[in-house]
Amino acid sequence: MSDRSLGLIETIGLTAAIEAADAAVKSANVEVVGYELTRGDGMVTVKVEGDVGAVNAAISSAEAAASCIGTVAGTKVIPRPAEGLS
Repeated sequence: MSDRSLGLIETIGLTAAIEAADAAVKSANVEVVGYELTRGDGMVTVKVEGDVGAVNAAISSAEAAASCIGTVAGTKVIPRPAEGLS
């Protein structure tokens, strides 16, 4: 993942997370790595990866789309994450 970036968007509710993932992959050349459900509060984190510019664009689009459906708790883009982070 050395030349790749990791993007995270955390929403409240699965519907908003699916909308975020859909918007992310449609707006930029990124790949959904996976998602994680929390234990309580209905929070879902969607993870995408790609180059830095694409991930920034994807997370921005995902945040806008998910905000129309539900609540976005937070976003983060990690450029060139450490190898062991996966």
